[in-house]
Amino acid sequence: MKAEEFDKKFDDNEEIAGHLDLSRARRPEQEQKRVNVDFPIWVIQQLDKEAKRLGGPRQSVIKVWVAERLRKAA
Repeated sequence: MKAEEFDKKFDDNEEIAGHLDLSRARRPEQEQKRVNVDFPIWVIQQLDKEAKRLGGPRQSVIKVWVAERLRKAA
């Protein structure tokens, strides 16, 4: 398919996902790397309490809080 045809399908709100090879797609600056962090038990307890309140896992709370802090520092 030529780029012009693909662009027209996109502009016409037609389904284009079938025309994409997403197997090697990457999100720049969004690739993940696993790290281990040790926290005191009281921190884990507070994280779990907050995660339960928000309805998500502890890891999500940590990711969001760290990302927010880094954005503020930048």
